[in-house]
Amino acid sequence: MTDAMRYLLTIVLAVFLAFPAGAQAYSELFAGEEASSLRHTADSVSTLGTEEALSEFVSHRLSSFGIELFEGNDDTSFGIRRENGDTATFRNVIAWIPGYDKQIRGRYVVIGTRLASGNGSGLALLLRLAEKLNTNRVLLRRSVIVAAFGGAMESNAGSWYFLNRSFPEVDKIDAFECLDLFDNPGRGLYAYTASNADLNQTLHSIAETLQPARPVLTTVEPAVADHRSFYAKEIPSVFFTTAEPGKIYRPGTDPLEYEEMERQCEYLYNFTLALCNGNAPSFHGSSSDAKVPLVAFGDCDVKPRFLGASDPAVFLGRWVYTYLRYPDYALENGIKGRVQVSLVIDEKGKVGNVRVEKGVHPSLDAEAVRVIEASPDWKPGMVDGKPVRTRLSLYVDFKLRKAKKQ
Repeated sequence: MTDAMRYLLTIVLAVFLAFPAGAQAYSELFAGEEASSLRHTADSVSTLGTEEALSEFVSHRLSSFGIELFEGNDDTSFGIRRENGDTATFRNVIAWIPGYDKQIRGRYVVIGTRLASGNGSGLALLLRLAEKLNTNRVLLRRSVIVAAFGGAMESNAGSWYFLNRSFPEVDKIDAFECLDLFDNPGRGLYAYTASNADLNQTLHSIAETLQPARPVLTTVEPAVADHRSFYAKEIPSVFFTTAEPGKIYRPGTDPLEYEEMERQCEYLYNFTLALCNGNAPSFHGSSSDAKVPLVAFGDCDVKPRFLGASDPAVFLGRWVYTYLRYPDYALENGIKGRVQVSLVIDEKGKVGNVRVEKGVHPSLDAEAVRVIEASPDWKPGMVDGKPVRTRLSLYVDFKLRKAKKQ
């Protein structure tokens, strides 16, 4: 037996022994020590009233995990001049988990949240995720930057300072994950990507595997957060939150659910691995897009065809309305209307870049996008005998049927 075979056998035996017969189900693995760790961290954060105390706590916790910190004042501290002439000083806490791939370890995925106390949900989740990533850093091709941004109530001043003043390699940031407003985990997990096609594809790919949590992809921005600073630099960004899109956010109205937060943290860990190890998402679409012209549906010599028909009504009738599910919230509250959605059928007939052009309600908008994004391939449109990318706009009607009189 060769050394390589002995090594492989050792790994197999270790995995086998780690999961004996009668082991807990996947969904039950988050009810014990991990959830207690989240609870302890959130409780600690909630007792710290100043940003200085919070920054010291987060720095100490990251260091205890063995994660390297950026410590220089020029890198982390900044001031904001008030109208009365006084200067308020804030601090970012920035840490680095190196990737292993020599070719792309100099590229970064940034994960960040606000350096704010409240009930401690965002910081607790960030620290727990950082710990998991650092423990498994041998799996990371790209490097990860963990960021707790100061000046949270100053128009995202911390993330702006990080991108515009302190971090010298902004052009090497491939993606940003914003974690914020996680104090209503029982209401579900939402992901907002500003309809970035590559990030949406990553979300869909992960959804096809076994996961302890599944975010709802929303086309409505749930809240203003640090993702906006990264958008301004044209860095692909995803905003994960439990704040329901389109609803007024009231912090601290529900108790934290630590077991559910741990499940969501495990999902975020898997999503981060996908970002670190896959192709870099593009802010403007895939690089091949620039080589293939984008043409309006009506300007094609041969229009795209769905199930052999070039009439979009066939797509609506045989696919969209066949698989559309009226959202429970909209049904219970009598919400109806027409959602205008645009999509691109690429040169291979695949549907992408699905965007809500005119929405009605987040629940209806998200359902229209969900069904259209799941479309089977079309026959692509043609111009001058060559396949092109085609933009098409559709209206998806949500109608409530009147109850029959008895």
